[in-house]
Amino acid sequence: MLTRKQHELICFIHDRLSEGGVSPSFEEMKEALELKSKSGVHRLVNALVERGYLRRLPNRARALEVLRVPERAKSTGTARPAPTPPPIAANDVLEIPLHGRIAAGLPIEALEGQSMLSVPAALLGNGEHYALEVSGDSMVDAGILDGDYALIRRADSAREGQIVVALIDDSEATLKYYRHEGAMVRLDPANRAYDPQRYHPDQVRVQGQLAGLLRRY
Repeated sequence: MLTRKQHELICFIHDRLSEGGVSPSFEEMKEALELKSKSGVHRLVNALVERGYLRRLPNRARALEVLRVPERAKSTGTARPAPTPPPIAANDVLEIPLHGRIAAGLPIEALEGQSMLSVPAALLGNGEHYALEVSGDSMVDAGILDGDYALIRRADSAREGQIVVALIDDSEATLKYYRHEGAMVRLDPANRAYDPQRYHPDQVRVQGQLAGLLRRY
């Protein structure tokens, strides 16, 4: 039997995982449930783990797996198992489109041709993906280096603070943190040597969300 808050939290986590494949942060859970502190979130998560609704994934920050989803129409009652994706073999490789280079500094021309890139399937989640070769150093503090391959999940929207491919004026693409500042869209670098870029909303279109990185040595 779940309390109302436990029910709200498991549904919120399940929805966020379904949308983007990433668990919400404890701060996001606190705000979603209108709790006063994150200690209340910790108590709810611990209770859901004990009841078999959630599982913490070892050695991964913010990693939660939903094991059961309660019925949405009520906060108590029988839970149904969450859909289980087919297992991915560790050596499975997928071919995804490689759309040229993307700036992690100043914007450069978007999608310069297309080839294919072999990517370990374990790096990709749900959805349609493509890859872009990173050019520049403005995202180094986020661990994104010049020459890396950014693995992008196709999407036309983003949450505040997500790293996205932003298409500017339908001609240039850049990889940045996506945020709002008043009526403007602000694209933030992860390198103090670079300044944020500000645009009117009609100048910027989200083309995808960062799903992972591939680095060759």
